Amino acid sequence: MTIQSATRPSDPRSAASAELAEAPRRRLRLRHGHPGLVLSLILTSQLMVVLDATIVNIALHDIKNSLGFSSAGLSWVVNAYTLTFGGLLLLGARAGDILGRRRVFLAGIALFTLASLVGGFATNPGELLVARAVQGVGGALASPSALALLMTMFPEARERTRAIGLYTAVSIGGSAVGLIAGGMLSQWASWRWVLFVNVPIGLVLLVLARPTLPETARQPGRFDLAGAVTSTLGMTALVYGFVNAASDGWSNARTIESFAVGLVLIAGFVRIELTAEAPITPLRLFASRNRSSSYVARLLLVAGMMGMFFFLTQFLRGVLGYSDLKTGFAFIPLTAIVFTASQLSARYLVEKVGAHRLMIIGISFSTLGMLWLTQLGENSGYLSLVGPLLVFGMGNGLAFVPLTTAALDGVDPKDAGAASGLVNVMQQVGGSLGLAVLVTVFGSASKSATAHLPAGISSGEAARRVFVTAADKSFWTATIFLVGTLLLVSFAIRSERKPTASAPDGEPVPAFAD
Repeated sequence: MTIQSATRPSDPRSAASAELAEAPRRRLRLRHGHPGLVLSLILTSQLMVVLDATIVNIALHDIKNSLGFSSAGLSWVVNAYTLTFGGLLLLGARAGDILGRRRVFLAGIALFTLASLVGGFATNPGELLVARAVQGVGGALASPSALALLMTMFPEARERTRAIGLYTAVSIGGSAVGLIAGGMLSQWASWRWVLFVNVPIGLVLLVLARPTLPETARQPGRFDLAGAVTSTLGMTALVYGFVNAASDGWSNARTIESFAVGLVLIAGFVRIELTAEAPITPLRLFASRNRSSSYVARLLLVAGMMGMFFFLTQFLRGVLGYSDLKTGFAFIPLTAIVFTASQLSARYLVEKVGAHRLMIIGISFSTLGMLWLTQLGENSGYLSLVGPLLVFGMGNGLAFVPLTTAALDGVDPKDAGAASGLVNVMQQVGGSLGLAVLVTVFGSASKSATAHLPAGISSGEAARRVFVTAADKSFWTATIFLVGTLLLVSFAIRSERKPTASAPDGEPVPAFAD
């Protein structure tokens, strides 16, 4: 892949030129000398941050036994990370704009690495959850700065699409890689190594990124701390409400209070953003119909995807009796097809088929794959999973590249950090809310299935039957998420314009009609 220079002296209005103009010359010369290394650093950091949302999934059984988590509380090992990550991403993006993206990227990686080390030594649930939450803070600082730097470095449409294709492959394939890595580490070492593994990777990134990545000019502005706090606490309260409903019921006072507090905080967040001098979520980003629709579509798609990972790992462990290692390797077909499909999408299909049409095709495949999973039963073997995994993975690989392009299309350079942050916010919040909803459905279905068990069956058979029945209801709910995504993409997003080189004033022409 040919990597274009991010500076274009012949076009002084270029956003990339303006943003890098004030970086030290030594940094620019080094970046031009190692373009592959710069891209590799961005992709490696994104992989480390993304796979941590799923790498613990396979280790959950061992974590539960080691630290004494309850069944309902176990989902917080995942949600403690994804909530702080998703809730603070926009603040992290704003910090990159104000303080410089390389500086914020390095701070995020350092915090993420330290939290991984501390979490690996956790001796009780509270210590692990705090470490996971701090990991999320580090990821929220690093991830949007990495994507914004990538957008700056690739100003040309074709090269940017290919770079986004690699970034997307890492972002969605990283979830599957996390399952494989988690299985290997849990089997060969200990569940603690799903956290320790980040330490050497983070240290290498810190050593190489400082002299290699370009620094961006600082922009004047303030931090919207009120917006960051209300959005994060609001989403946390909503997720807590769903998880509590799974264990204590919808009429439980704590469940009702959690939902009420969450809705009040989210409403307060919107009010703050409408009046803030420098909001972490510029509401003008939602003025584009295509962009706002792509955000919601990503949220719904990831909501279904994260639930699939959560329940399939338990199916492989609890029903099929797989070891940690075998469970991890069971997801290799998904990882391979996601990477292949995303590269085909970025390099050929977006241009040949069209971004809008490719979204519809991809999400249709994802929906069919999830629907296929509803056919799993107590006697299903691994071969019954391969087909759904391949179809679902192909759909996600095809759809995420054009979805990402639509989310960043036509964004003003001054909003690049916030727009990049929103892409990741929707992915993380979608995963947290989706998992919370599906765990709630699973909990209610488990109680119903347990009450209707026939007499005389063994405890092992009863546990398998209850799990399969409840997981089936969760897969149906995830399918509803994906049907909603398909309808949204089909009717809310408008087809792209015919490609043109540039507008008369030298600025890029948006790829989509709005």
